[in-house]
Amino acid sequence: MTSGAPAAETGSPMADDSDDLLVVNDMSVQFRVGGAWLPAVDHVSLRIGRGEIVGLVGESGCGKSTFGMSLLRLVRAPGEVRGGSIIFNGRDLLAMTEAEMRRIRGASISLVVQDALAVMNPVTTVGEQMAEVVRDHVGGTRIQIRDRVIDMLRRVHLPEPERLMRRYPHQLSGGMQQRVVIGQALMLGPELIVADEPTTALDVTVQAQILDLFREVGETHQTSVLLITHDLGVVGELCDRVFVMYAGRIVESAGVTQLFSAPKHPYTRALLAGLLPLKGEPPEKLQPLPGQLPTPDDWPSGCRFHPRCPLRQVLGNPARCEQEEPMPIETGHWAACHFADAVQHEQQGQMT
Repeated sequence: MTSGAPAAETGSPMADDSDDLLVVNDMSVQFRVGGAWLPAVDHVSLRIGRGEIVGLVGESGCGKSTFGMSLLRLVRAPGEVRGGSIIFNGRDLLAMTEAEMRRIRGASISLVVQDALAVMNPVTTVGEQMAEVVRDHVGGTRIQIRDRVIDMLRRVHLPEPERLMRRYPHQLSGGMQQRVVIGQALMLGPELIVADEPTTALDVTVQAQILDLFREVGETHQTSVLLITHDLGVVGELCDRVFVMYAGRIVESAGVTQLFSAPKHPYTRALLAGLLPLKGEPPEKLQPLPGQLPTPDDWPSGCRFHPRCPLRQVLGNPARCEQEEPMPIETGHWAACHFADAVQHEQQGQMT
């Protein structure tokens, strides 16, 4: 897998780079409610390198899933992408026709969702659903397609693929259903997989197996993965880099080791404080983040995190947090916080 590349500033121009598979530049997604447009994703920019596994984390409702769906242009009315660009392999997906996007979906970019059973046809066998993907995009004889399905079921480590392909979705366990959906997403060798909470509904053992499968895909086939999750533990296990989202915006970006060891944004620090201690670390009382994520029709002025920020009074000028919107001022490990360096120093002081 590739190493973490410097992330560009949120809301700032991001030139395309041949080393990057995906470059999202200043993208916004809004939903029309009554006579007003409400933002769900607000001027978001990020990059994903070839073969890189990137995490997008944040609380439920912060805009992560909307962002992921937008990459495949699957946000439907009353939602709409209203600004920015999505450059994939040097081409802007927002400038493509719907017919062109249908050729991209599945073949070049695939989606894996949390509820595998919900996206599977309950009256069609597993093998037929996977075969349909090949017929629609590639074609081939019945025997060729059947062999391809069996091979894919083996690749995602499902037992007795010849027998399993004759089963219906409800006859499989949750972990097997998720493997089938991942296998279906891999059928055409996509360059990017958007995985939206793919392990949330699974038990710990099956979750670990699914994470190993994503890691194997990235390492063996140089497939890039955008892992959308609220679970920083999963991110720490799998990802190369991570973007933290709050109220529709990216508030921090870093390599995973940097983020876990020295978070710069108070929100990231609060999310990490809610994790269970790692094996070998002294047990500490969990520190849940107080307050609620604001809704798009009531985003605060200035820093959107300031009403919940436990460090606002300690580290800086509270009026500035309430009135002035913070913007990142550096590449690499950055955070959209007026006092990012103070947060990092305060964190380091607690560790000594």
